Amino acid sequence: MLSASRVFAEGMLEGQVALVTGGGTNLGKAAATELARCGAHVVLAGRRREVLEAAADDIGTAASIAVADIRVADQVRQMVAGVLDRRGRIDFVLNNAGGQYFVPAESITLKGWRAVQRLNVRGTLAVSRAVHEQAMAPAGRGMIVNVTVSPHHGMPAMAHTGTARAAVEGFTRELAQEWAPHGVGMAAVAIGRFDTESLRKYPAELWRRAAQTVPLQRLGRMEEYAWLVTLLASPLGRELSGSVITLDGALDNWNGPWPPQELTRDGGVPTEERRPAV
Repeated sequence: MLSASRVFAEGMLEGQVALVTGGGTNLGKAAATELARCGAHVVLAGRRREVLEAAADDIGTAASIAVADIRVADQVRQMVAGVLDRRGRIDFVLNNAGGQYFVPAESITLKGWRAVQRLNVRGTLAVSRAVHEQAMAPAGRGMIVNVTVSPHHGMPAMAHTGTARAAVEGFTRELAQEWAPHGVGMAAVAIGRFDTESLRKYPAELWRRAAQTVPLQRLGRMEEYAWLVTLLASPLGRELSGSVITLDGALDNWNGPWPPQELTRDGGVPTEERRPAV
């Protein structure tokens, strides 16, 4: 049995249905769990049935699964139709599924470039369109949240995903305007460096150094991501349609700890004495 949310009112999302792609692990599972705590029925979508089933068992009766590859448009449409047949509605979608790999920009192959674009751009767009057309526009309501990445000022060794996520942010803003008359909202969440099981698979030196580059001087916690997603699923979320909300410990604003060592004097940043106004 799920514990109560630490942030939101009990039953805030009672009766609603939320579809979470990539919902079987890490951030997707964390968000799905918080949505369920608030009363929503969550449908965990992904390619690996066994992973989805394990996550659904952890969440309990408030969760079910939908096996589909979001890169295949026909599978996406069938997935949405199946959710509607079983649950009757889709109120909220979290396009959490995505992927990339470390590679210098000059070493990205055409095949690799296309693979990242197909998953992150085409997959996200396919789910958004199918849910809009089959569920939300006919009902006159709904909220779609797309996951992108921060920092926005460049991602060394990940130029392919930085480009893909920028495209997602672009069509998020466009579709938020286009679908507003249908009662459908759309926003993006640009996430920074989070402490996930996937990150912990890398050498400890890598994720520790990743934390040191964040001005907040720590990695994000999965529950913080889950809280933001759930806020966007709440009645307030519709008012944030068209927004790109960055959750990255200020990484987008400054790369590294504050204050920077080269500006520090006696533990602080020197402050110039103001000249008197003339």
